[in-house]
Amino acid sequence: MYPIIRMVKQMILHRNDPPLSAMGTHVSHHRCWPWDIDLWMELNNGRTLTLLDLGRIPLAHRIGLISVMRQKRWSMTMAGVSVRYRRRIRTFEKFEMRSRAVYWDDRFIYLEQTMWKQDGECANHALYRSAITDRDGIVPPAQVIEAMGADNTRLQAPEWVQGWIDAEAKRPWPPMQD
Repeated sequence: MYPIIRMVKQMILHRNDPPLSAMGTHVSHHRCWPWDIDLWMELNNGRTLTLLDLGRIPLAHRIGLISVMRQKRWSMTMAGVSVRYRRRIRTFEKFEMRSRAVYWDDRFIYLEQTMWKQDGECANHALYRSAITDRDGIVPPAQVIEAMGADNTRLQAPEWVQGWIDAEAKRPWPPMQD
C-alpha cells in the first residue's frame, strides 16, 4: 500500500522549509517500519523505491515545481531507475534521505537519491529519469526550468549519469520476447 500518511507527514514537516534552487538538495529523515520489511527483516527493495517518493515530492515542492505543475496542469512521471543497494536498513532503523536533480537533457530530468544510515554509511543510491508531461506528451525540461523561473543553463552531465544515459539508449525497446 502507498504510504499516504507518511507522504502527508513529509509535506507538513517541510511546508515551511526555505525554497531550494532547481539543483538543490532536499534532506529528510525516516524510519524503517515493520510494514516496510521483507522476509530478512530489512527494508524491502520494492518498498525502497516507494519510500524514495517521500523525498522526491517534497523536493519538487521546495524547488517550485509543484506550483508550476498545478498552474500548467502538468504531471510528473518516472521513466526509469537504476538502484545500487549496499547496506541493509533494518526494522526500526532511522535513516536520512537526500534528493536532488543532477542533470536534464532534451526530454528528461535526472534525479539522484540516497539513503544514509545513522553511522554515516550510504545504504543505497538511486538515479531516476523523470519526465514532466502534459496531455500532448513530454514537456521539454528547458521549458519546465524556465517556467519555474530558474536558470535553465544546462550543466554537463556527470560522467556516471552520462554513462547510464548512453547504456539506456542501447537497451532494446520493446524488449525481446522468447
